[in-house]
Amino acid sequence: MLVIKSLHIIFMVTWFAGLFYLPRLFVYHAMSTDTISQARFKVMERKLFYGIMTPGGLLTIILGVWLWLGYGFSGKWIHYKLSCVLGLLIYHALCLKYLLDFKHDRNQKSHVFFRVFNEIPVFFLVVIVFLVILKPM
Repeated sequence: MLVIKSLHIIFMVTWFAGLFYLPRLFVYHAMSTDTISQARFKVMERKLFYGIMTPGGLLTIILGVWLWLGYGFSGKWIHYKLSCVLGLLIYHALCLKYLLDFKHDRNQKSHVFFRVFNEIPVFFLVVIVFLVILKPM
């Protein structure tokens, strides 16, 4: 089970790397005005979302379920953690929406919006780490 736990952490880090970096790309994409830069951002965003972020998220969840079934976690902390994971899935879906908006040249959000949006996963990361390590409930 330690191998599964290790892989869960590795893919969680991979997922979060994408969750942190994709909105940062959106910031720069929203600020860009030339066609060449916009095309480059579209490629980078697509590769990050589909090649790193989504596989990282899926593997994190699959391995997390495996751990849950193997260890039989219980307590309120796991419910709060799963609520945070649900929040991350919603955030991930919003990233897809914004990626598609940029892809089809219909983004209406400013770079300031994406700067704020970029901070949301930090909250989830902090809460999840404290819940898993401290298991307060």
